[in-house]
Amino acid sequence: MTATHDLHALGQSLWLDNITRPMLDSGTLARYIAELDVTGLTSNPTIYDRAIGGSDAYDDAVRSSVDAGATPEQTFFDLAIADLVRAADLFRPAHLASGRVDGFVSLEVSPLIAYDSDTTLADAKRLHALAGRENLFIKIPGTPEGLVAIEESIFAGVPINVTLLFSPAQYVACAEAYTRGIERRVAAGLDPFVPSVASLFISRWDAAVTDRVPADLVLKLGLAVGGTAYAEYVAFYETPRWQALLAKGAKPQRLLFASTGTKDPTASKTLYIDGLAAPDTVNTMPEDTLLALAESDVTINALPTDGSAARAMLARFEEAGISIDGLGLELQQKGAEAFVKSWASLMTRVTEKAAAVASA
Repeated sequence: MTATHDLHALGQSLWLDNITRPMLDSGTLARYIAELDVTGLTSNPTIYDRAIGGSDAYDDAVRSSVDAGATPEQTFFDLAIADLVRAADLFRPAHLASGRVDGFVSLEVSPLIAYDSDTTLADAKRLHALAGRENLFIKIPGTPEGLVAIEESIFAGVPINVTLLFSPAQYVACAEAYTRGIERRVAAGLDPFVPSVASLFISRWDAAVTDRVPADLVLKLGLAVGGTAYAEYVAFYETPRWQALLAKGAKPQRLLFASTGTKDPTASKTLYIDGLAAPDTVNTMPEDTLLALAESDVTINALPTDGSAARAMLARFEEAGISIDGLGLELQQKGAEAFVKSWASLMTRVTEKAAAVASA
C-alpha cells in the first residue's frame, strides 16, 4: 500500500495541480489515476503558459484557432477546454462512483473580469456550457467582489471551484455565499445539489512569515490555518441550517487544500499533505509532490475536527505580531495581482506561439 492509497482510504481526494497535452497523450494522467489514486485535477494560467511554451504539442491547435480568426483569449480557451474535456472523461468513473462530488477538472475565468460579478457569472455559464461536461468546475476568486458571482453562479447551477481563499474567515465567507445560493435554489424549487469546492491556499502563509517569526514557529502557520479552516468546515455543515438543506438533497461545498507544494527546500515535500489529511476534503498538489507522496512511508493520521491545537497555534502567531486576518487579506490581494500577471504572460505566450506557427 502507498500513502496515496492511505489518503484515499481516509476519504480525502487527491487531485493533481497540473495538466498538459503531452501528459494526456502519453497516458501519464491515466497512470496516475490507476496507480496513484488521483481523482481530479486543477489548472491555472501559469500551468498553461508553461505547457504551451514548453512543447510543440499545441502548435497545430493554435494554428487552427488563429486561422479561424480567434483572439489570443479565445485560442487559449479552445486549447484548455480541449484538454480538460479529455481529462474530465478520464475522471468520469470517479465522478459517478462518488455521487458526483469528485472526479472534477477546473477551468479559470479571466482574472481581468474578476471584479465584475455580472460578467464573471455570464462567462462561467458560457465556459461550462462550452465544455459540455458536468464534472468541470469553473474557478472564480473568493474575493469580496467574487463572492457575489459565486452565489449567483451556484444559484444558476454552475459547478464552482472558489479559488484564492487564504484565511479561515475568508473560507467562512465563501461557505456562506455557497449556502445562500443553495438556499435560493431550494426556495425556487430547483435541485439543491450544485457541486463546489472552496480552495484554501496553504504554502504561501509560511513563505510570507519565515523571516518574521521565532524559529520554533517556522513552517507551522500553513498547517495551523488549514487545521482551523477544517474545524470551521466541519462545524459549519453540522449546523441545523445545513442539516435541513441536507435533508432536501443538498451537499456540502468541500474544503480543498491548495498550494500544497512546499516552497522551503528544507521542508518535507509532503509537509502539507500528511499534515492536512482530512476526510471529505480535497488536496490538490503539484506533480512532484504527488510522486514524493507515492514514494514516502509517512503515516496518515486524520486532522482533529475540533481545531483546538490549530487555533492555539494561530494565537501564538498573533502574539508574535502576525495578524491572521490582515495577512490573509494581503495574501489574497497579492494572489489576485499575480493571477492578472500570469494571465498577461499567458496571452503573450499564445500570441508569440501563433506568430511562430504562422511563420513556420
